[in-house]
Amino acid sequence: MVKGLYAAYTGMINQQNRMDVLTNNLANVNTNGYKKEGATSQSFKDALAYKIKDYSEGVRLARYIGVNNPGVKIGEGYTDFSQGPLKSTGNTYDMALTDTGFFAIEYTNKSGETSVKYTRDGNFTVNSNGELVTQDGDFVLNINGDHVELNPETANTQINIYGQIIQEGVVVDQIQVTDFEDYDYLEHFGENYYQPIEGAVEIEPAAEIYAGFLETSNISVVSEMVNMISVNRAYESNQKVITTIDGTLDIAANQLGRI
Repeated sequence: MVKGLYAAYTGMINQQNRMDVLTNNLANVNTNGYKKEGATSQSFKDALAYKIKDYSEGVRLARYIGVNNPGVKIGEGYTDFSQGPLKSTGNTYDMALTDTGFFAIEYTNKSGETSVKYTRDGNFTVNSNGELVTQDGDFVLNINGDHVELNPETANTQINIYGQIIQEGVVVDQIQVTDFEDYDYLEHFGENYYQPIEGAVEIEPAAEIYAGFLETSNISVVSEMVNMISVNRAYESNQKVITTIDGTLDIAANQLGRI
């Protein structure tokens, strides 16, 4: 196999993966609390060829004769959990976290099974039963792990930085905010949710809650567009390598081979 073809092929696959991540970021630029994703690249470990059939230096004495680097390997994906800008909405039930931490949400799947997920999207509302829910109808949890309940008919509702919901001067409930020691133990679940995996350790959150605000995505459209141009050019360069090698192989097989 021609090494150049393989190197260019793996390069194209890697750039395609990077482009998929960039386009997903741009598609979520207006998603509340969305965190930028990225992709890494890794070179294959150097594979050394052995001089295994040359007995002039002694029997079974294998010696390195060169290095074979067959291309690039798609690395691990990562999430940038840095704080996104806050925007004012004036809606009491819109909430933004000012530091590290997540809102706890009771998620119900299509089979009716419930589990706790975590999100930075604080675009909440109150349903007809007076329960605080997400825009998809999933329940927001309080510090006891129960649904957040309040009186929807009360006009005077305030939410302080500790997540306490105050109606008519009385604290009726408190919103749960959870943080984790190492975000490497969080995985994307979809629908702007995260879920902890084995090894995740909960810690006291540093975030405060700002009612009447929403955290926007931490994506820079300009940076993502510049990266897309760079990825596109790298992809085209790999295409040209394949075209060039194909031309040389054609000459070697169909022209030089006739001599």
